Amino acid sequence: MDFDLIIRNGNIADGSGEGIFEGDIAVSSGKIVAVGKVSGRAQQEVEAKGMLVTPGFVDIHTHYDGQATWEERLVPSSWHGVTTTAFGNCGVGFAPVRAKDRQSLIDLMEGVEEIPGSALHEGLEWDWESFPDYLNALDRRKHDIDLCAQLPHAALRVFVMGERALNLEDANEEDIRAMRFLATEAMKAGGFGFTTSRSLNHMTVKGDPTPTLRARENELSGIALGLRDAGRGVMQMIGEFSADERHEEIEMWQRIMRNSGRPLSITVTQRHRDPEGWKDIMAGIDEACGQGLEMRAQIAPRSIGAIYGLSLSQNAFYLHPSYKAIAHKTLKEKVSIMRNPEFRKKLLAEKPEHKSERLIQRTANFQFTFRLGNPPNYEPPEKDSVLNMAKRMGRDPLDLMYDLLLEDNGSAFLFSPNTNYADYNLDACHEMIKHPRSCLGLSDGGAHVGHISDSGYPTFVLTHWGRDRKNGRIDLAWLVRWITSATAEAIGLYDRGRIAIGYKADINIIDYDNLGQSYPYLTYDLPKGGRRLMQKGQGYKATYLNGMATYIDGESTGLLAGKLVRGPQSCPA
Repeated sequence: MDFDLIIRNGNIADGSGEGIFEGDIAVSSGKIVAVGKVSGRAQQEVEAKGMLVTPGFVDIHTHYDGQATWEERLVPSSWHGVTTTAFGNCGVGFAPVRAKDRQSLIDLMEGVEEIPGSALHEGLEWDWESFPDYLNALDRRKHDIDLCAQLPHAALRVFVMGERALNLEDANEEDIRAMRFLATEAMKAGGFGFTTSRSLNHMTVKGDPTPTLRARENELSGIALGLRDAGRGVMQMIGEFSADERHEEIEMWQRIMRNSGRPLSITVTQRHRDPEGWKDIMAGIDEACGQGLEMRAQIAPRSIGAIYGLSLSQNAFYLHPSYKAIAHKTLKEKVSIMRNPEFRKKLLAEKPEHKSERLIQRTANFQFTFRLGNPPNYEPPEKDSVLNMAKRMGRDPLDLMYDLLLEDNGSAFLFSPNTNYADYNLDACHEMIKHPRSCLGLSDGGAHVGHISDSGYPTFVLTHWGRDRKNGRIDLAWLVRWITSATAEAIGLYDRGRIAIGYKADINIIDYDNLGQSYPYLTYDLPKGGRRLMQKGQGYKATYLNGMATYIDGESTGLLAGKLVRGPQSCPA
């Protein structure tokens, strides 16, 4: 045989952003060896006539830090054509770590990324202390996708500073020297970069702020210099960027980049309380790039929001005392209790209770809460908000929300966009996507398992923006580039994300007309029976990793061709 695999007659979007063309792809030894009209024979030949053929998708913003240590299949991401993922984002993770600090990191991950602490306790083996040890632990396992690990600032800070980090104390010079050394060590061992959070939304499960919230420039710069010392690594940051501070914040990061010479991606969203502020951040990114700095905007392709339901971790009442008292009960039991008129009266009379005023305000965000719909509608019109529904009915919106949550015997889901929806459409997302310095991020695969289901971002990008939106559709070949080679290059992976000779044979065959996502649903398959919100991809005929079929018609083949990737990878010669 001439080749291991030939995919014939597919409509190839090769990840370059150029036009789609019909052709064949030949694979040998896990690499693409021919593209176009391929003669010869292969051990396996696949007919892809009429199918969209793309590189495997690269998701650079997930939270599989724990899941990757106990699970081989990194679903739901691998259900959506993702063949490479990067985790350790938002400054949270599990290495480096001292035994005495394990609980603190679990509390932080549970609070920031809503991964059940019980699942983490059960699943994490903690057969590591240093970040290199953690990479070795990942390397000992096989997976269905390739893994890239980043050094999380919170874990690093707690490792060096202990309780002082949790108390948000400033790092001293000795602390900074230690962090710099450990950052260098992490990059040389195969880490892809350093991540941090300066977001007030990021709290421990107890409601305390993330340890990195107030880290000063000298600390951040010291860690960045650790990346410079290693000669590799990207930086990722999520922050507040309030109107009175964002210019100073961007200027600080520009200084850090100039001193370190390392690239940076910044999370950019449209905040409803400051709907034009994202444009200032984009302008700062343009300014940085004009100075020769490599700064990117990491953005979401739709609104980031919660899915509300009685079976989920959040709804309009989840911070109310009476609801907290029944939150642990089965859905059937909760529905029965909530249909009691006396309980209803009591619950509606209560006020939500929490340390975070932001979380309290979100429970009453009725102007931005909608029925999710089936299939899910992530761009609903303003008239369909709970607030406007209540106005038309002459009802209190909280009272209406009570009934909406009880629909379908309590199994109904509602969608509450918290960002990127200030104008009741995704036009701001359209502008962000088309910005030349943007890259796809924020899918949060593996995280927020009780109220967010965004791991299917690649599927959404191709369907909503490339096919289904009534206006403002984006060229399909361009979109494929945006979720393949553009994301790969953002973290230094130049060996994938393209269908071209010499590149990794990570390939999706897609029935584009039928591409979509299932309605979200709950499973209880995390360690200790922990629940997670899942959403399967539809229309994926096959996904190949290193030329081996890992998924056929959405089902795992059992092949585990994924591995830990250690550090940046060069472009094929």
